[in-house]
Amino acid sequence: MSQHVYTSTIRWTGNTGSGTSSYRGYTRDWDVAVPGKPVIACSNDPLLGGDPGKMNPEDLLLSALSACHMLWYLHLASDAGLVVTAYEDTPEGTGEVEANGAARFVAATLRPRITLKPGADMDRARAIHHEIHKVCFIARSVNFPVTIAPHFVTD
Repeated sequence: MSQHVYTSTIRWTGNTGSGTSSYRGYTRDWDVAVPGKPVIACSNDPLLGGDPGKMNPEDLLLSALSACHMLWYLHLASDAGLVVTAYEDTPEGTGEVEANGAARFVAATLRPRITLKPGADMDRARAIHHEIHKVCFIARSVNFPVTIAPHFVTD
């Protein structure tokens, strides 16, 4: 077994001049910086006072889950001789907030729309989705159920 180390810098950018001297006196803005990659400007969920025009932690987690699934799908499809010409997902995550304010994801649904070359083995194309959660780094790391509802088309 080998280990990989991932690093990033999370830097709060929301000090409006007086720090956190009052709850409404600062913004929930922050940056994600990974060496050698573009900085991503983020904020809190808009329901919690964040900027709706910026990515929030929930967006990032759901997007990471979907992207990991997609990359493994492309890999396993290639291995199976399936030619994917397009892949797009519109995932949806469901969260719950407890009375004390603690929140968590309770489920996610991935809805990939996958375009395959004509003549593709559609049974195999569907079956690949069930293999991915055995190997996808992000899917193996979350503690909520993930449902896959794929839609296939041919070009």
